[in-house]
Amino acid sequence: MSAHNLHSVVIAGIQLDISGPETEVALVLVHGSLDRKAGMALIAREAQKSCAVIRYDRRGYGTSRQHAGPFTVQANIDDLSEIVGDRKVVIFGHSFGGHMALGVASKLPHQVVGVSTYESPLSWMSWWSQNSAGAAAVQQAPEHAAEAFMIRLIGQKRWDELPQKTKEARRREGPALTGELSDLRKECPWNLESITCPVVVGVGERAQGHHRRGAEWLANNLPNADLSIIAGAGHGAHVSHAKDVYRQ
Repeated sequence: MSAHNLHSVVIAGIQLDISGPETEVALVLVHGSLDRKAGMALIAREAQKSCAVIRYDRRGYGTSRQHAGPFTVQANIDDLSEIVGDRKVVIFGHSFGGHMALGVASKLPHQVVGVSTYESPLSWMSWWSQNSAGAAAVQQAPEHAAEAFMIRLIGQKRWDELPQKTKEARRREGPALTGELSDLRKECPWNLESITCPVVVGVGERAQGHHRRGAEWLANNLPNADLSIIAGAGHGAHVSHAKDVYRQ
């Protein structure tokens, strides 16, 4: 990363990592629930060859874990709006991060020239699965939510094999996790009709049924959207299929 002019700045109390050449349009990478900017490293490695790339830990996670909150969808959208500022950007949001991308596209239509989402949960919909990782998390107290979320995603065996330090770090992110996922279940956090930029709605070939249905709903209902299916990918495509996600 050092070969690509990596530097950091702080905006809205959040540290941004910026890499790549200065370009008219920057790519902003927004991670999902219980993830962090490190999860976007492989996509950044591809993108920074040709454009400026911005990554950051959302409030409550990683280097932003000490953030006082609130851990709501709108607060996260406001953070990203400040980060975008007067830049022109394309925003990629993985899972929950897709709602930050869509929210800012609705709020700053002149700055956001494109959006890409990947398996973003439509958990306010009546048909959304009640057996998802997010549903498991919000049924727990914050101190237990992260463990329930991770076990649903990666399985008990892989959770048990994680270093104790990693487990404790995840557990400490429980308040952010439960706050944002509970808030997302209330209502759609952005205005559908006001998102006029091109949107690529990503979904993995191995997606669970509710994620596929959600992606199809977005592609069919956003004014200027196309569905992109990543061959062989599951929910963690930003890591396992980073080049394919970047090219979508």
